[in-house]
Amino acid sequence: MATPDDRRYTEQHEWALVQGTEGASTVVRVGITDHAQDALGDIVFVQLPEVGAEVAPGTAIGEVESTKSVSDVYSPVPGVVSAVNEALTDAPETVNSDPYGAGWLIEVTVQADGGDPTAELLDAAAYEAVVSAS
Repeated sequence: MATPDDRRYTEQHEWALVQGTEGASTVVRVGITDHAQDALGDIVFVQLPEVGAEVAPGTAIGEVESTKSVSDVYSPVPGVVSAVNEALTDAPETVNSDPYGAGWLIEVTVQADGGDPTAELLDAAAYEAVVSAS
């Protein structure tokens, strides 16, 4: 299973990658991990929030449905949804084939104090330890 070092992770198997800053805001792209997509199996439907929705860490932002089950997806950061991956409407299986690239789910604009809004999340090594302990 791939766990890229360039992003942060949650124990619920989401990843967060800072895309950049705009003034006092930071844009964070969010998706599910390779481990999560593998555990789910073939993804057939993705439900995502509306652009403009406020999200908080640990709150459900949508669902990923596979041939095996339905799983909630949680926001790793607080902010406002600034983009959703519309391509997943027609091709939800992209989450299986490219969970860290084209299979991203949403982008959240975080009102930042200049710090990294993902700093308190797990790094790749800590996330891998969580996965191997489960």
